[in-house]
Amino acid sequence: MTGSEAFEPESERVTRQLRDDILDGVRQPGSKLVERELAAELGVSRLPIRDALKVLVTEGLVTPRPRTWAVVREFTSTDIADLNEIRTPLELLTFRLAAQRRTRPGLEKLRSDLDAELEAAHTGDAVRARRAAADFHRTVTSLAGNELLSELERTLRSRMRWLLAQHDDLMAVANEHEALYAAIAERDIHRVEELVVKHLASSRGAAAARRRRPQSS
Repeated sequence: MTGSEAFEPESERVTRQLRDDILDGVRQPGSKLVERELAAELGVSRLPIRDALKVLVTEGLVTPRPRTWAVVREFTSTDIADLNEIRTPLELLTFRLAAQRRTRPGLEKLRSDLDAELEAAHTGDAVRARRAAADFHRTVTSLAGNELLSELERTLRSRMRWLLAQHDDLMAVANEHEALYAAIAERDIHRVEELVVKHLASSRGAAAARRRRPQSS
């Protein structure tokens, strides 16, 4: 690891830790995020905690409260509908461009993401499978080769990762990604579009089913 790779500002490390905790389900929706308590828990001063919470508010994962605390956002049905309205045209465009513009190194990275997801799904490791699924989508965006699209993806990344995590059938998602990988590799744009529509429908159904399920105490 190079020095530049090894160095990570404390505020960025704390932001990444809290983001992962939220998206991996460690910190549940509605949970309080109190600066003083988080600073003691993570062994840092309150400044990086404050900076991290500001970033997570911007990313749409945290809802601010007065003074020195916030809560993990509880996504409503309207929030999810709004996300899906944005996600549908963006993913259709992203996957279409990826199929048109994919490169050999890009396909190798996409295959690596997919293999990591398949392995985690086979072993039932939900956290690793969902992180790899998010990596798969991020790599597809890079294959699309459109900087403005990449900028939009970065803005929505955390909320889209949250949406992906609503799907409990890890193998179903991995298998859908494997079919998408094959279509991208073959530059089969019509097939890619077909599969994206099915993938989005599957995701919407999974999110709706999860919301209908009684919450465990």
